[in-house]
Amino acid sequence: MLKFYFHATPNSMKVAVLLEELQEPFDVIDVDIFKGEQHAADYRKINPNAKVPAIIDDGVVVFDSHAILLHLAEKHGKFLPPTRPARAATLSWLELVATGLSPFSGQAIHFLHYAPEDIPYAKNRYVKEVERHYRVLDERLSTSQFLAGDEYTIADMALFGWAASAGYIFGAKGLDDYANVKRFMDAMNARPAVARALQLKERHTFRSELDDQARRAMFPQNA
Repeated sequence: MLKFYFHATPNSMKVAVLLEELQEPFDVIDVDIFKGEQHAADYRKINPNAKVPAIIDDGVVVFDSHAILLHLAEKHGKFLPPTRPARAATLSWLELVATGLSPFSGQAIHFLHYAPEDIPYAKNRYVKEVERHYRVLDERLSTSQFLAGDEYTIADMALFGWAASAGYIFGAKGLDDYANVKRFMDAMNARPAVARALQLKERHTFRSELDDQARRAMFPQNA
């Protein structure tokens, strides 16, 4: 059975949605990143980069959320269109999330909530880039049901992972400034597989206190 190494992060939630959409059995193995479990020697053998998520699928190790999305979509022949135009669109939007929205969102959240000192320039830099990416996504979704077109793909699951955490960046207004992304998220949240992924998140509890121990575990390079 597939093993899913999980902490309730945006990147892990992308994979959780795909696993639930595939309706294939899997075991969840908690990796508490606030406790530093991602740095354990056994886990580093699975993901040398000491991040979540990772999977072991029929003895094949895959780490990095987008690599996992591609691996599983190709293996099962689902959520990655076979025709060249639709596949190209899927890969383009998937990589926009991977190289743009994901890292800028992560850095925005870090400097807004986790950094030990207030650095206005960093907060402005990363929040403005997140806003820019959401404007690009919002424009796309103004003319397209899903990112790749009319077909639901792994690119949409990738967007869901971070868009579900937009409130950590934008506060109470959430995605109100991006009506089409918000419409998209409403449609995502109505999917049974997404509901199951969110239930999975609720069933697994992790350490949440951001004290010195957690900072060392999550950001050891800063110690």
